Amino acid sequence: MTTDVDTPDDVLSAPRKAGFLDRQRIIARPGFNRWMVPPAALAIHLCIGMAYGFSVFWLPLSQALGPAPSARCPDLSLVAALFTANCNWRVSDLGWIYTLFFVLLGCSAAIWGGWLERAGPRKAGVVSALCWCGGMLLAAVGVIFHQLWLMWLGAGVIGGIGLGLGYISPVSTLIKWFPDRRGMATGMAIMGFGGGAMIGAPLANLLMGAFKTTDSIGVWQTFVVMATIYFAFMMAGALGYRIPPPGWRPEGWSPPSAAGRSMITTRHVHLRNAHKTRQFWLIWLVLCLNVSAGIGVIGMASPMLQEIFGGRLLGLPDLSFDKLSADQKVAIAAIAAGFAGLLSLFNIGGRFFWASLSDKIGRKNTYYVFFLLGIALYAAAPSAAHSGSQLLFVAIFCVIVSMYGGGFAAVPAYLADIFGTQFVGAIHGRLLTAWATAGIFGPVIVNYIREFQLAAGVSRAQVYDFTMYILAGMLALGLIANTLVRPLADKWFMSEAEVAALQDAPASGQNGTTGSFGIGKGGLDGKALLAWAAVAIPIFWGLWVTLKSVIALF
Repeated sequence: MTTDVDTPDDVLSAPRKAGFLDRQRIIARPGFNRWMVPPAALAIHLCIGMAYGFSVFWLPLSQALGPAPSARCPDLSLVAALFTANCNWRVSDLGWIYTLFFVLLGCSAAIWGGWLERAGPRKAGVVSALCWCGGMLLAAVGVIFHQLWLMWLGAGVIGGIGLGLGYISPVSTLIKWFPDRRGMATGMAIMGFGGGAMIGAPLANLLMGAFKTTDSIGVWQTFVVMATIYFAFMMAGALGYRIPPPGWRPEGWSPPSAAGRSMITTRHVHLRNAHKTRQFWLIWLVLCLNVSAGIGVIGMASPMLQEIFGGRLLGLPDLSFDKLSADQKVAIAAIAAGFAGLLSLFNIGGRFFWASLSDKIGRKNTYYVFFLLGIALYAAAPSAAHSGSQLLFVAIFCVIVSMYGGGFAAVPAYLADIFGTQFVGAIHGRLLTAWATAGIFGPVIVNYIREFQLAAGVSRAQVYDFTMYILAGMLALGLIANTLVRPLADKWFMSEAEVAALQDAPASGQNGTTGSFGIGKGGLDGKALLAWAAVAIPIFWGLWVTLKSVIALF
């Protein structure tokens, strides 16, 4: 039986046989272990998370035609760069793919979030795999024929659509499987997106090294191999998705009482009404401001450390960045790469830690911590820099970036608390337009203030001071928005009959009843251990490689 999010009466139409990818085919049966779902989500998020690591391709691609002077075209316009076959691409031209990733992620999640709720996570996961991996293959064709527009279209546009669908595909499912641990469940999956580059970037370096020849930079071959590997993992994840029967609850668990948890509703808001509420836009601002501050710092982490500390990173405190030799700049660049790797680890760990903590202290209180602590840390960063304390400076930004990642991981549960779980995946998709906005807004603030300061004659060691205070001010605005979030009025919630129709309760055989239906809380049995091992092994490999680069920082 098909359902339509916007016209629930359609569920009364004549039934049809469900296809292999339809949500009716993936309703879990008695005996299913809910701990099989998080590794399925991780399998997809670890693959699409390579979007964070795509910069590993920029320098090789900027030399795709070799170092010959005839391949250098410094006056080439952006439009001409899209179609030239005779000039090397500039890093700035390639970097637009990164922008397309996150703009298309937010837009596609917003546009097709409602479809995802109807179609189910399996179908969305398969489409995500086709788009993300197919986009990489089209990008490989672009490299072969040296056509940048094909790379933009393949990796940036088609791949970006795959990112959006893959990112939100497990959110609603995990929240429904773990109503007792909403934050932890979404934190596990979204942690994978933050960790995708930790695995994908070193893998890409290995493959490019293996395929590189005198006639090839090895990038298109790397795209093909990675697309093949990712497609296998993403399809396994998509086929591993299951959804709980309507009315399912973990055995022995009951929803928290309204008296004890006033910020957590047990009712549901329809997708068509969620964006009409003040709470949606307040949480949109909360996410946008938290992400804008963090993403700007992440994008400038390496040059920021080098310019602020200069020779101190090599034990030469009297040498500023401008006075370093070329070899010394290479040496501190390697150390700064370790700093970027360390931030990546805290980005990943923060997604799980803060989201899990939010189950204990509440989502609103978690964001209070993000903003209050973030304001204090941004305000303290210039003093730490001027004192010459590398350890304190690094520690400040590790905590800041952990809260950046934690903001992503906690927001789906925040939405479920306010709007209910029926449409949380689609509502989350619309909220991700805040990420697309922040992906442009945050880096622009950091980059342009830096350029303005340099043009005004400010030394490189102090060029980020004003930026830190601006970012602290942005977090103060986020704090105000979070304070204004309140429970929704009764008029926004659907009736029990509407919810039952949307959940197709009669077809499921549950008739509106609740219970475990033979599906308990689950545990790490043999199948679950194998599923977790399939995603844990790549994670530990990426962690080991990253830790090796971090050691040089200290």
